[in-house]
Amino acid sequence: MTAKGAPEKLIDVRSSDGGLRPEFVAAVRDALAARDSATLRELLDAVHEADLADLLELLKSDERQLLIELLGSDFDFAALPEVQEPVRDEIVEALSSEQVAEVVRELETDDAVSLLENLDERERSEILAKIPLGEQAQVRRGLEYPEDSAGRLMQTALIAVPPFWTVGQTIDYMRETEDLPESFSEVFVVDPAFRVLGRLRLDKLLRSQRPTKVEEIMDKVAHEFHVLDDQEEVARQFDRYDLISAPVVDDSKRLVGVITVDDVVDVIQQEAEEDMHRLGGVGDEAVSDTVWHITTRRFTWLVVNLATAILASVVISLFDATIEQMVALAVLMPIVASMGGNAATQTMTVAVRALATKDLSAVNARRIVIREALVGLLNGLAFAVIMAAVTLLWFGNGQLGFIIAAAMIINMLVAGLAGILIPLTLDYFGIDPAISSSVFVTTVTDVVGFFAFLGLASWWLF
Repeated sequence: MTAKGAPEKLIDVRSSDGGLRPEFVAAVRDALAARDSATLRELLDAVHEADLADLLELLKSDERQLLIELLGSDFDFAALPEVQEPVRDEIVEALSSEQVAEVVRELETDDAVSLLENLDERERSEILAKIPLGEQAQVRRGLEYPEDSAGRLMQTALIAVPPFWTVGQTIDYMRETEDLPESFSEVFVVDPAFRVLGRLRLDKLLRSQRPTKVEEIMDKVAHEFHVLDDQEEVARQFDRYDLISAPVVDDSKRLVGVITVDDVVDVIQQEAEEDMHRLGGVGDEAVSDTVWHITTRRFTWLVVNLATAILASVVISLFDATIEQMVALAVLMPIVASMGGNAATQTMTVAVRALATKDLSAVNARRIVIREALVGLLNGLAFAVIMAAVTLLWFGNGQLGFIIAAAMIINMLVAGLAGILIPLTLDYFGIDPAISSSVFVTTVTDVVGFFAFLGLASWWLF
């Protein structure tokens, strides 16, 4: 197995669809069943840590523990930060404190913090007591920062030099000093108080003459982050300004860490997944979660959906006499509500994501609301014509066709407005629109759709 950052000979264990090859997973399982550690080492010898992480998630709990046991010191613990949280926590709980301490020493600070953050204080203290004081202090400091902050995301291993050093001194320092990051792309320039003065890219450093002073060739730092900045905002800035790395400072403006683009990619993926899960009412659910955990997490939102469905049924019950007189109303009314719900969901999905990325704000909210209202109106007119024709051909009733056309226009217009206004309102009051929008939007389109269609039918036909 290869440590993170080390040169490695990779093998292709993935199929064309991106998943692990079934024959590879089967071979690993056969080796585990036979307790054949030699074959297991051969299979996993050159597997990338990301592929090993996926393998761990596919294996059953007892198979994971057996794999770690059979590989012993050859197991690549650098894969643990890549594993989904429930599986990672299960593995860490099964390891001895000595093993976890050794893993912590091998990992970068941010990965070490991620590994320990869900353990209780007693377990963390026991593990940290087994590593050198300097490394221990770095990890403890990372754990003190709030979850999802720049302080949790940053690495504390970095290279900082004074501005009066020469290029030659800087290169010699990097060659002769052992306690340096395994990989880096730039050197930070700091004053005596360790405040950031600039940055120096490695390509510029290596192309400059040895006598040249660092301050003569350093670049200004365009973006730096505070340790308490939200990681989503950090990711947004990295994406907007194409950053590769950026310094992190504390309240005194002292350089305390660095955030690199590989960490930000993880955040972008994590935030996108969270938004998708919340829109579906499944929170932070993972594929590796247990049946009971998934059931309890989903039950809450299903109860809320049940309440909104009952509300829609109450609206229908107000027109039971009307429905009894014309069965066609019962056939057609789900179409109006369904079309409105789908249209609102389209608008809501775009709005929630735009709010998360700050592409939708008070500056352009009015224009976007008007745009979505017009989109809803135009789609409503188009589908009104289609449904009027379908109703006329199906039931031979022109008046009913006119009613469903009018109801379609009303509900599609309301759907466009609800899909944008509900997320905006929730965001204004500090409520995550990704969590709550879908329930409110569905309720609005169902209630308005049923009420508009049945109300118009009751007024016009009877």
